[in-house]
Amino acid sequence: MKTGHTPSRSNPEYWEDVSIPWFTLADVWQLRDGRQVFLGDTASRISELGLANSAAELLPAGTVVLSRTASVGFSGVMPIAMATSQDFWNWVCGPDLLPEYLNYQFKAIAPNLRAMNMGSTHQTIYQRDAAGIEVLVPSLDEQRAIVDYLDRETARVDALIDEQLRLIEMLRERRKAVITVSTKGEQKDFIQLVRCVTEQVDYRGATPPKSDSGIQLVTARNVKRGWIDYGSSQEFVDPDTYAQVMRRGLPKRDDILFTMEAPLGNVALVDREDIALAQRIIKWTLDRDQVHPRYLLYAMLGEQFQHQLRIRSTGSTALGIKASKLPELRVWLPERGEQRRIAAFLDEETAKIDALIAETEKFIELSRERRSALISATVTGQIDLARVRS
Repeated sequence: MKTGHTPSRSNPEYWEDVSIPWFTLADVWQLRDGRQVFLGDTASRISELGLANSAAELLPAGTVVLSRTASVGFSGVMPIAMATSQDFWNWVCGPDLLPEYLNYQFKAIAPNLRAMNMGSTHQTIYQRDAAGIEVLVPSLDEQRAIVDYLDRETARVDALIDEQLRLIEMLRERRKAVITVSTKGEQKDFIQLVRCVTEQVDYRGATPPKSDSGIQLVTARNVKRGWIDYGSSQEFVDPDTYAQVMRRGLPKRDDILFTMEAPLGNVALVDREDIALAQRIIKWTLDRDQVHPRYLLYAMLGEQFQHQLRIRSTGSTALGIKASKLPELRVWLPERGEQRRIAAFLDEETAKIDALIAETEKFIELSRERRSALISATVTGQIDLARVRS
């Protein structure tokens, strides 16, 4: 069992003429869904000089890596000789242990490894814990039979999951299409979005001080495509500073929240008033005499409006729109009774689609649990492979 290392950053020559694949936490994404066995291309490489002047080692193909810090418990097998950062424990398998078999063993105990770190500020698998990991090591023939069986059975589960993921994508496209078609009207009936608004509050540039509890801070990450997801990011502001934080304007029920960047163009209606609003969000209070809030929500989610955002956006990695461009945005605004009818229709149709998506997501979750249980049962001898093969 070995760990990795990072050559000194203060010596630029260690980072010149780099040729050695160097697996770091930046590469762990490859292993997160549990499907990938062999490590892929690395985001970084190190030089032979850097390797020679650090505690890093060039480990042989077949070495099994296990992430030990931050992203704990993800494992994979080196397809070629590689080095790693200090964020991994690395097992060089002897002649009586198949790397692919050990990788499955680590996948089976991964939930326990992560549970060891629950609540810890500094998540890590310490050397004593890594050295104390025990796994069953049957004969090589039995190891190969287990690997072959799990490769085959997990591939079946993965194919089923992929099919369900494609279904979700199709349902989301259907949802987008029904919204777009229902909010697409004659150009003569389009008006400037700002004409629907009686008050605009721009929270950009204001980063309120955070607290461990208090009033929930709704950030751009909470604003989804049609709703506020309060669980996706949970940050808070102190009630004593709330008035100062929200001095630009308080949220009112059925106000529109619009994300200006990272992500651009997500829209939701305020559904509770005991919240604070973070930067990258604009809040609009609507002229209720001419605009139905839920209709405008759908109109802004439609492709016609989203296209206007994209062609006016700036930025390479994270798209955003300048406040000066907002008056150029237009929406189709039929008479208010028609808006109400369209909103009611879309509420019903999107609810049906959302229910199908939720049902499919639950199926995927159960399939992933079944996959994990299958691996655990197989490597611990709970499944009789002789009977399965017969």
